[in-house]
Amino acid sequence: MALNYIFVFFFLIAFVIALVKLIFLGDTEVFTTMVSSTFDMAKTGFEISLGLTGVLTLWMGIMKVGEKGGVVAIFSKAIGPFFNKLFPKLGKDHPAYGPVMLNIAANMLNLDNAATPVGLQAMKEMQETNPDKDTASDPMIMFLVLNTSGLTVLPISIMVYRAQLGAANPADIFLPILLATFFSTLAGLISVAIYQKINLFDKVILSYLGGLTAVIAGLIWYFSTLPQDQITLISTVASNVILFTVIAGFFAMAFLRKVNVYDAFIEGAKDGFKTAVNIIPYLVAILVAIGVFRASGAMDWFISGLSWMIQQLGLNTDFIPAMPTALMKPLSGSGARGMMVDAMTTYGADSFVGRVASTVQGATDTTFYILAVYFGAVGVKNTRYAVVCGLIADFTGIIASILLAYLFFHS
Repeated sequence: MALNYIFVFFFLIAFVIALVKLIFLGDTEVFTTMVSSTFDMAKTGFEISLGLTGVLTLWMGIMKVGEKGGVVAIFSKAIGPFFNKLFPKLGKDHPAYGPVMLNIAANMLNLDNAATPVGLQAMKEMQETNPDKDTASDPMIMFLVLNTSGLTVLPISIMVYRAQLGAANPADIFLPILLATFFSTLAGLISVAIYQKINLFDKVILSYLGGLTAVIAGLIWYFSTLPQDQITLISTVASNVILFTVIAGFFAMAFLRKVNVYDAFIEGAKDGFKTAVNIIPYLVAILVAIGVFRASGAMDWFISGLSWMIQQLGLNTDFIPAMPTALMKPLSGSGARGMMVDAMTTYGADSFVGRVASTVQGATDTTFYILAVYFGAVGVKNTRYAVVCGLIADFTGIIASILLAYLFFHS
C-alpha cells in the first residue's frame, strides 16, 4: 500500500509542478522532458533487470549448491540465537537464515552483485512460510530494513569513484562511512523492533550487538593505523578473497556430502532466471516514477526550499549542494551515484561537498529500489511499515553523514 501512495505521489507532484512551470514560467519543454524520461527510465529498468539475469542465475545456482551442501545448517547454528530473537516468527533452523546472513555479509563488503541474488533467495524462503502472501511478514520487514540501512564495512565502489575523479586520498571517507552506516543500521533495527515489540535488552541481542560493535571498533582502529593508499588495496583484495572462499567452500561441502554439484547449480540457476524476469515490471514502475519526479524539477525545488530553511535557522549551509545525493539515495542507487559524481565533478573530489556526498552515498542503501525489487520478486503488495522504518534508517544515516563530515573534513 505504501508503494502505491508513493508511486502516485511522484506522478501527481511532477504533473502539478510541470503545469506551474508551463503556465507561469513559460517552460514549454518540461512536459517533453518528462515524457522522454518515462521512456528512458523504462529502458533503464529493463536493462538493469537484464543485467541482473546473469548474476541471479549464477548466485542462485551457488546458493542451491550451498543449501544442499549444508551451509544453511551451519549458518543457522552460528547465528541462530541472535536471529531467533530478531526473527522470532521464523522459528529455529529456517532455510532463510543462510541467505539472510550471506546477504548481510555481502552488503557489508560492498558486494552488491552478490548481495541481491542471495537477498532474493532469502525473501523467497520467507515467503514460503508467510501466511498472507500479499502482505509483508514481520521477518521480511526486519530483513528489508537491515538491507536498506546499508551496513557497509568496505565502501570499495565509492573509493574507486573518488580515485577516478582525482581525490588525493580516495579512502579518506572510510571511517565516516563506517560510522554513519553503523548508526543507520542501529536506527533501522531499533525502529522495527519497536513495531514488532522485540526486546532489544535481551542478553542474547545485547551480546551479539556488543560483539558487532567491538568488531567494527577493531576495524576502525586497524584501518586508522594504515597509510591511506593501502586501505583501498587491502579492502579490494580482502573482499574478493572472502567472496571466492565462500564459493569454494560451498562447492567443497556439497562435494564431500556427495551432492551432484552441477545438477544442484542448474536447479538453482533456473530459479534465478525466473526471478529476474519477475522483477522487470516492479523495477520499471518505480524507476519511471522517480525519473518523472526528477525531470519535472520537483527535486530541484525541494533542494532550494531546504537551503532557504537551513539559512533561516542560521545554520551552516556548506553541505546543501550535496543534498541531491542524500535525497536521491532512498529512491535510486544509480541516481544517487550520478548525483555523487556530479558533486565531485563540480566541486572537486576533495572538497567538503564532494566528501559529504561520498559519505552519504555509503551510509544507506536505496530503500524504494530494494522494496520494489525484493517485495516484487515474491509478489508482496502490502509493505506495511517497511517504508517508514527504512526511511528512519536513511534519515539517521544522512544526518550522521553530515555531522561526521563536519567533524572529519570541515575547516
